[in-house]
Amino acid sequence: MKNKYNILFICLVTILTTSCSNFLNPPAPSSFDTEFVFSNSDDAKMVLLGAYSLFNTDDYSSRMSNVWMQNTDVEATAPSTTVTFNDRRAIWALQGGLCSTWSEIDDRWKNNYTAIERCNQVIEGIQASAAKDNPDMKMLLGEACTLRAYRYFLLCNFWGDVPYYRESIKLGMDYDKPKTDKNIIYTGMIQDMVDHEADMYYMNQFTDGVERMNREFTLGMIARLALFRAGYGMTQDGTMKRADDYLDVANDENLAVTYTLNGQRKIARTSRDYYELADAYCQKLIAERPKTLNNDFGQMFRDECEQKIQVNISDGEILYEVAFGTGTIGSRGDVGWCVGVPVTGGSKGTTTIQTDLTPTYYFTFDRKDLRRDVTCCLVSYASDTTQRILSATSMAIGKWNRLWMKNDQGAGSSKSTGINWPLMRYSDVLLMLAEAENELNGPTNTAKNALAQVRQRAFSAADQTEKVDNYVNSLGSKDAFFNAIVNERAWEFGGECYRKFDLVRWNLYGQKIIETQNMINNIGKAAQGIDLDKPEVSKYANLADIVYYQRVLGIIQFLNLPDTKNLMPPANALTESDANGYVSGVGAYAQKNWALDLYKSTNAPADYTTISWRGYLDPAGVSAVPYLLPIGNATVSASRVLNNDGYGLVLTN
Repeated sequence: MKNKYNILFICLVTILTTSCSNFLNPPAPSSFDTEFVFSNSDDAKMVLLGAYSLFNTDDYSSRMSNVWMQNTDVEATAPSTTVTFNDRRAIWALQGGLCSTWSEIDDRWKNNYTAIERCNQVIEGIQASAAKDNPDMKMLLGEACTLRAYRYFLLCNFWGDVPYYRESIKLGMDYDKPKTDKNIIYTGMIQDMVDHEADMYYMNQFTDGVERMNREFTLGMIARLALFRAGYGMTQDGTMKRADDYLDVANDENLAVTYTLNGQRKIARTSRDYYELADAYCQKLIAERPKTLNNDFGQMFRDECEQKIQVNISDGEILYEVAFGTGTIGSRGDVGWCVGVPVTGGSKGTTTIQTDLTPTYYFTFDRKDLRRDVTCCLVSYASDTTQRILSATSMAIGKWNRLWMKNDQGAGSSKSTGINWPLMRYSDVLLMLAEAENELNGPTNTAKNALAQVRQRAFSAADQTEKVDNYVNSLGSKDAFFNAIVNERAWEFGGECYRKFDLVRWNLYGQKIIETQNMINNIGKAAQGIDLDKPEVSKYANLADIVYYQRVLGIIQFLNLPDTKNLMPPANALTESDANGYVSGVGAYAQKNWALDLYKSTNAPADYTTISWRGYLDPAGVSAVPYLLPIGNATVSASRVLNNDGYGLVLTN
């Protein structure tokens, strides 16, 4: 007999794990009388922290936050050359449908639903409480709604249509629910946040600030979910559609959000309506909490590695970051372990990097864009002061480096770095505003100004006129401006793992895969001297076939970067390097193949290119990408109504 109580949760009374960095271990909510627990904000907060605590497991700290957010045109790690089943590499290769028996699929599914259950308990407990009108309780209610919305955001983007639970577990309930369309879920989550954001605290109005979901983040999440509600997603028939294309948005109240704009009641139903809603809430946040972006793009990431929480949070750029603690119990966050600069030895532990950047991403940047060398790392560390050179197909994300950590966990440490993970920055709000404005009205001054603010800190003062003012003003059409937004989000958020979900809502995933593959091939062909008579190849002839470098006091000094044509070292200065890229002798140079590695001399694509997006087979880039994951077999077998039929899943090799 099927056990319906195993569909979503291992047990009704959940065991709470270690919570966020400066939070206590909260008690299980069912261990107290509900009326007592929600009679005051201190105890209610402890229950809500039980939902936050689920960020501190492998389910989220490495998998759903970054490792599973590949492979795109920005973040990508090559899987093995053979097809793997029940492994993260199948997800990278867009063959996630092969993972239905993998226990991690069920574990991550349960992690989200357990967090949602805990949020539901808080929401119901506060709404039924005699203290519900207390300002702190109102804050907690809005916070629980936002946290629940973020968890459904993950579910809908990883699994598509999923069961929708708005009530907490109660004895006698039938938990075996069928899938609900993702657009209905987005709509409900947006409405909850719209209804409660005004009662929430801005980050500078309460103690935990940027480490808890505050009002700034909630306003941003309303805009983010509105863009996803307006955009595309995988449907049961395996095609990408907007809600307007297949649902009764005009009459189904489950697809409508009611909100107030400038004192006027408005209802969002259509895709255009939701762009208007996103525009309105971005402008509301900007008007009420205007911020100036830090001139040093890399400093905010270094601050996170040094575990410096924003001091002046009124001006801080990060709106919310997942708070990871430090220690040895469970997972306290894997930023700087599975994502960041590779460190294979040294005083502060080692990494197992599982999130890289595509070789083409580096070349998409303007050479003067200061974000490129912050984001794209060409070296690893064999010790605190000894660098090794990386290959073109293993370019690392430079925003996080465990060697910057002030909380030294020792040479034997690896996971559980305690480095926080940013979920939203102010620049995201600016770019969402620019996108929504353009969608509604074309490239207005509001849209252009928002884009310009993001680009301003990417270029030196000497380059502002050309790279910011002239660039933005040249975007005269809606299509040109949209393409600029697509590019800007890539340059701004590389390595932060926004890209996969963005490409889905834009329905550009397939197009960007093919563009990336073609660019890799053409760069490699130019290096190999193949098809140089073709313009799409010859335009890359001035990139580096090989990079040459010295090691000075252990630090690599490049003679030429990958975007610079080969500069040969002085005569007799080039020496052989060992397997780790070491060179010997004062003034000696070594070399590393770069563009040469991106195509085979036998006139065939590199293995990296053929395997990294193996599950996508449309050379035109038009058909839907099989990006969704299956529901785990354990969950399906325990259900009367759930299955993995449709949704574009790749179920066979």
